[in-house]
Amino acid sequence: MPRAGGSASDSEGHGKTPPASGQATRGQIPAQASGPAAQPGSGGPAGAPGTVSTAGDKTPGGRPDHGSAAAAARTRDEAAARSAAGTAPGTGPAAGAGSLTGAAVGSAAGASIGAGIGADTGTGSGTGIPGGAVDAASAARREGDRLRFVGAATRRIARGIDLDEIVLGLCRATVPTFSDAILVYLRDPLPVGDERPAGPVVLRLRRTDRLRPLDDLTDPSGAGRGLIAEDADGTLDFSQLPLVGPQGDLPAAELCEIRSGGALAEVLRGVRPVFGSSAAARAALPELLGADHPVPRGQRAILAPLRGRRRVIGAAVFLRSPERPAFEPNDLLVAAQLATHTALGIDKAVLYGREAYIADELQRTMLPDSLPQPTGVRLASRYLPAAETARVGGDWYDAIPLPGSRVALVVGDVMGHSMTSAAIMGQLRTTAQTLAQLDLPPAEVLHHLDEQAQRLGSDRMATCLYAVYDPVSHRITIANAGHPPPVLLHLGGRAEVLRVPPGAPIGVGGVDFEAVELDAPAGATLLLYTDGLVESRLRDVWTGIELLRERLAATAQLTGLDHPPPLEALCDDVLDMLGPGDRDDDIALLAARFDGIAPSDVAYWFLDPEETAPGKARRFARRALARWDLDEELGDSLELLVSEVVTNAVRYAERPVTLRLLRTDVLRCEVGDDSPQLPRQRRARETDEGGRGLFLVNRLARRWGATRLSSGKVVWFELPLPPRP
Repeated sequence: MPRAGGSASDSEGHGKTPPASGQATRGQIPAQASGPAAQPGSGGPAGAPGTVSTAGDKTPGGRPDHGSAAAAARTRDEAAARSAAGTAPGTGPAAGAGSLTGAAVGSAAGASIGAGIGADTGTGSGTGIPGGAVDAASAARREGDRLRFVGAATRRIARGIDLDEIVLGLCRATVPTFSDAILVYLRDPLPVGDERPAGPVVLRLRRTDRLRPLDDLTDPSGAGRGLIAEDADGTLDFSQLPLVGPQGDLPAAELCEIRSGGALAEVLRGVRPVFGSSAAARAALPELLGADHPVPRGQRAILAPLRGRRRVIGAAVFLRSPERPAFEPNDLLVAAQLATHTALGIDKAVLYGREAYIADELQRTMLPDSLPQPTGVRLASRYLPAAETARVGGDWYDAIPLPGSRVALVVGDVMGHSMTSAAIMGQLRTTAQTLAQLDLPPAEVLHHLDEQAQRLGSDRMATCLYAVYDPVSHRITIANAGHPPPVLLHLGGRAEVLRVPPGAPIGVGGVDFEAVELDAPAGATLLLYTDGLVESRLRDVWTGIELLRERLAATAQLTGLDHPPPLEALCDDVLDMLGPGDRDDDIALLAARFDGIAPSDVAYWFLDPEETAPGKARRFARRALARWDLDEELGDSLELLVSEVVTNAVRYAERPVTLRLLRTDVLRCEVGDDSPQLPRQRRARETDEGGRGLFLVNRLARRWGATRLSSGKVVWFELPLPPRP
């Protein structure tokens, strides 16, 4: 009797005597045996591409080469492991190492489940081991293979974070290792949390996967020849192989409505997977797959309900072709494990998707939907979250139109990346908008924001930069509360970091904020940003600011010295400076192009609050229109509206009234006085002598409004300019 162990074929650790030449080892099929050879995932016949010949190779001396047999077995297991794990040959940590990782071993073992381990029916002839012992060892090995396959498959399913990744992981883990095809149906729409569906339960085919396309099964020279027979008229008969349809896809219904009390509803309510040959599945599968879909014969189909934490959310159908061994009873346990892990993963993915949706909506509502278009300045903005897993943050930006054609530019950053940070950011942004409408100085706005942050909590910290741009005077006033300084890109291509007082962050309390007034020449671009753009784990904030300055200067050189770069393209180019490791924080970016208003397009007067003021205002307005060649088109309308607004201002004012006309894309008139009371439009009665002024303004002007200031109010209106010839 040959000595057990010691040969190359026993390197797997089985400790069995090598077979004689021409005999099959366990898990191998003799070369002279009829029928297809077992192959992980494909089950193709012996000699087909991708199969491994298991007959013992002979050395020149006529002795079997057991080392070649062991190498073939290892090659087969590695191919199955790669198939289950979704890796390419020669990749991964186990490639070329002569051993498999834990996941690969599990996948290789799982490959044996569907590759015909049930064909191990050796009687022990020629091995020196009784037939009963061989059967017991083979059964134990199959059970171990199943456990390892389930472990590898569930790990792959668990790697998915969204719905499509999880369903794809199930398909890739089971085809071809466990089945030749799979169909995954999910409820449409999927319930979230404790939601209860109001209408009928509908299942939609989410994904299908199969082993081979139709060409491999009908090509006479292919590995699958003979699997699909032709009828007398030459058409293909799919009754024996319900895995593919005439177009190469799975001929399954796209939608399925579950009827209350129907066969499918009963199977799904039972939760446990069932064979397709069972009475319940024979009635349920046509309802799920469609009446035209042939039901597989024998135990070649498994219908597995997908039950989440609270309810059934779908079903999975595993199919095997006639060339492979049928499913075994223990395969139901494998299907149950796969279905359970998939359903729980889908439940979590749906909950995560809902949270991500809420976070996106919260962040979207906290930031402006669109930027205003104030006179004399063009704006562009960008916002990037820190990462896909942290969609909300405390960064914000804003542009607020102010009286006198001015605009407030705001950018801020609340500490943290959570719902709490976003909520605090929303409160601070609302407070800043309210304070801006009062026309408070920038330093005073930051002081009130600091007080508001302290009222929200002792640990509510934020940085903020508040700037007010006046297009008439071409000046900008900036106050800073611990925020990175802005960068000004001049028309000639020179970029400079503005020197503004750093200040303390908002929420510290007990500190004063300083403001500086700087020139804002026409054609210059001011860039306001949060620290996520310039600071990361790879560089400090000042290094990042210098890189930003250099990037702006380089971008300006591309468009020439006399043409500033487009704002949208400039924002995109600035974000391109971010590297792979530079996204540690969310980013808010606000760019402002200063066009200004030329002095020749501005007319300004002071009027004493007396009865002659409305007449003087009409004469001044007429002169300005004559200088701008607008007297004929707008003279009558402007005189009437100016007279009404100035009359109302003189009635309540104690100090001189201001009158200003601005010619831009519209003709804008602004009347200011020291009374804080805002005018309100009302419907005058027939017997009233007054109360019709604002009614006329509302009917004749394109837009009008009133804004309360710290020193009074401003009432303004706009008239459209006539088209130029």
